[in-house]
Amino acid sequence: MSDCIFCKIAAGELGTNFLYQSDEIVAFQDIHPRAPVHILIIPRRHIPKVSALADQDAELVGKLVIVARQIAQAEGLDERGYRLVFNCGPDSGQEVPHIHLHLLGGRRLGWPPG
Repeated sequence: MSDCIFCKIAAGELGTNFLYQSDEIVAFQDIHPRAPVHILIIPRRHIPKVSALADQDAELVGKLVIVARQIAQAEGLDERGYRLVFNCGPDSGQEVPHIHLHLLGGRRLGWPPG
């Protein structure tokens, strides 16, 4: 989508520093971090929200989680822990209509999250 900020980021149009990139996925720092480590992992292909995923997207979602695990290890989060979050729709707090997996860590994270 031409007006999607994450599509522009994924296409390399905004000069974003990628922590990870492949043909299908990119990862970068969240510009409004909610934890010392707050990284977004997104597919390059536009999918507006989790509820728009199709059955054939299962492999892509698995890859997003594997990339998050790899980044968490590289950031030294695997020993103390981290959180992975998909938000879906406005009531969840999803602000950009392009699926994205939040990797949060670097401090104790409370529960419930709200």
